[in-house]
Amino acid sequence: MPAPASSPQAYVQQKAAASGSSFYYAFLFLPPERRAAITAFYAFCREVDDVVDEVSDPGVAATKLAWWQTEVARAFEGQPTHPVMQALMPLAPKFGIEARQLLAVIEGCQMDLTQTRYLDFAALEKYCHLVAGVVGEVSARIFGQTAPQTTDYAHKLGLAFQLTNIIRDVGEDARRDRIYLPVNELQQFDVKAHEILKGVYSERFEALMRFQAERAQRLYDEALALLPPQDRRSQKPGLMMASIYRTLLHEIERDRFHVLHQRIALTPLRKLWLAWKMQALGRF
Repeated sequence: MPAPASSPQAYVQQKAAASGSSFYYAFLFLPPERRAAITAFYAFCREVDDVVDEVSDPGVAATKLAWWQTEVARAFEGQPTHPVMQALMPLAPKFGIEARQLLAVIEGCQMDLTQTRYLDFAALEKYCHLVAGVVGEVSARIFGQTAPQTTDYAHKLGLAFQLTNIIRDVGEDARRDRIYLPVNELQQFDVKAHEILKGVYSERFEALMRFQAERAQRLYDEALALLPPQDRRSQKPGLMMASIYRTLLHEIERDRFHVLHQRIALTPLRKLWLAWKMQALGRF
């Protein structure tokens, strides 16, 4: 029976679908209960991420994220008030979703309010763990993880996804005065921060971005090598996302990293085709 328009389930469904994200296409192939859990969790991630992206006053954004921290604590005590948490909490025990994981995602978003540069890759990796690695960890449980090693795969795949996002969004982030590319790597390729902020494209910038893309591609390979064979079937949604994200990364490489003034994206039809191909044929 379809959920009434005002229900928490309808709210999270609308939130997930409206994002147009690659994640949404991978959810379509899941059984109903797993699909409900991942949709609610993804809607939670979107809610807290939108606080950072859509609230221009950092003080107001910090207050909203603090409210979300309180809401998570309240929800795990049995009193959720937000429709996202009302949709997620009935499913959290079954899929091993913990408060610490949701709080880690919020912590990553709080970093965006106070930090706009990262000195080196180790510092960036800590941020990526909170906003993407932990998301991968929760997702793997919802998809049906059985082997402990699958968590390592999920963390590494989340890192690869986040690095792909960073590569895609360099221009968009620069317009918010954020540069996620590590400072020491900008120096290595003689790319100045002000050039990125002003959208100056150069061969030096292309070389820097190629270096970023090669690292992301290595991480995809390393992540896939970590996935235990017994969990390959259950983790197909993550493999669908990997197929979509790697295809996007190839498109950006083919376009020679012209990401400063445009956002390179795959069409919804192409995302759906890539997801279906992984579901039906088990390959990229």
